[in-house]
Amino acid sequence: MTTPQPYETLHFFGQDPWWLVLLKAVFCFAFLVLTVLVAIVWERKVVAWMQLRIGPNRHGPWGLLQSLADGVKLALKEDLVVKGSDKVVYVLAPIVCAIPAFMAFAVIPFGPAGDEVSIFGTRTPLQLTDFPVALLYVLATASVGIYGIVLAGWSSGSTYPLLGGLRSSAQMISYEIAMGLSFAAVFIYSGSMSTSEIVAHQQPTWFAALLPVSFIVYIIAMVGETNRAPFDLPEAEGELVGGFNTEYSSLKFAMFMLAEYVNMVTVSAVASTLFLGGWRAPWPVSTFWAGANHGWWPMLWITLKIQLLLFFFIWLRGTLPRFRYDQFMKLGWKVLIPVSLVWLVLIASVRALRNEGYGFGEVVLYVGAPVGAVLLLALVRDFLRKQPEEAATAENGPDQAGEFDPMAGGYPVPPMPGQVLPPVPRRPSRAPKQLQDALNGADHSEGS
Repeated sequence: MTTPQPYETLHFFGQDPWWLVLLKAVFCFAFLVLTVLVAIVWERKVVAWMQLRIGPNRHGPWGLLQSLADGVKLALKEDLVVKGSDKVVYVLAPIVCAIPAFMAFAVIPFGPAGDEVSIFGTRTPLQLTDFPVALLYVLATASVGIYGIVLAGWSSGSTYPLLGGLRSSAQMISYEIAMGLSFAAVFIYSGSMSTSEIVAHQQPTWFAALLPVSFIVYIIAMVGETNRAPFDLPEAEGELVGGFNTEYSSLKFAMFMLAEYVNMVTVSAVASTLFLGGWRAPWPVSTFWAGANHGWWPMLWITLKIQLLLFFFIWLRGTLPRFRYDQFMKLGWKVLIPVSLVWLVLIASVRALRNEGYGFGEVVLYVGAPVGAVLLLALVRDFLRKQPEEAATAENGPDQAGEFDPMAGGYPVPPMPGQVLPPVPRRPSRAPKQLQDALNGADHSEGS
């Protein structure tokens, strides 16, 4: 199959009548809302199964209407406005947080860019719109959503929401850098920022296999970007009561919750589009069924991929404990961003050599040899660093491996292997001596 030329799919867009554009926009909105309703019930059910509980089972068959009941309950709750808040910003913050989450879904392709389906007699692609910088539009709308969270924490006029908003801004900025670098690798490899063309370039191999480091970095960054466990530091109820939305109730709180789940669906759809072939059928199906990627069937494949990634979110929440904030920021700045930068340089080098006509063996030699040399030097450095530490441990004994500081780094930390906890000072017991002897077993020894 020939490689698609740049921007050859974009002429299919911008030709729909106004009523069809409106219909597609309503479909995107309805798809997100229905997926959120299903995801909330699914999350509660899956986490209940993981924890050997029953989960929702009262509203509707198998509890499927539980999220709808929760929405009605939130709508009927009393809507409070904090007296000391900035009321205009306080009311606008949930709206600013929710609207960009819906807007980013406009460029997600549900099918091929060609006129594959007919809607009321009009041939049209299964996508609302597309343009040469579609993924920059996704990053821009995602960045606007941060302002809603920050303004919600500031406008409440309370300390804990303000801290939650500051945490959220630092968290999202940190992880958006790694997310943007993973996007850049896809841009370089596909030669386009259009979502429909990126999917067209994933034939026959998905970018998750060709760009595995970018895929892993994006998966981690999308969890941090959506404030989901184990990266839900802005809503750390053990530290900040409830985070930036502590002072919100009723529909305004529901909009924050809706924005979180819509963002989960959006980042899952972006991951499916960039790395998992988008609307393309998975490999076993596409080999024996020629019509799997035509007609309305592509909607099924991308919906299944989105649901699998939503299950990944739920699985993480039921499995991993919440990160400490310094660990979380260290992962973003000291691991994800450096790894993404190095990987981006490698991808750019490979593409430049391939464009110059170099063969596969020459590319491996010119790119792989420097990488192997750097890794070898790193291994030698770690080996030479460990030798003095092992010698000191052998000389002093395992119990004298190092003095234990329970507040190392400013945080309470557990002892490392070989370190001994210092004795805890205790006041003398005020209990009578006979009671102390009985608790210590003295009476038992006398009776025997």
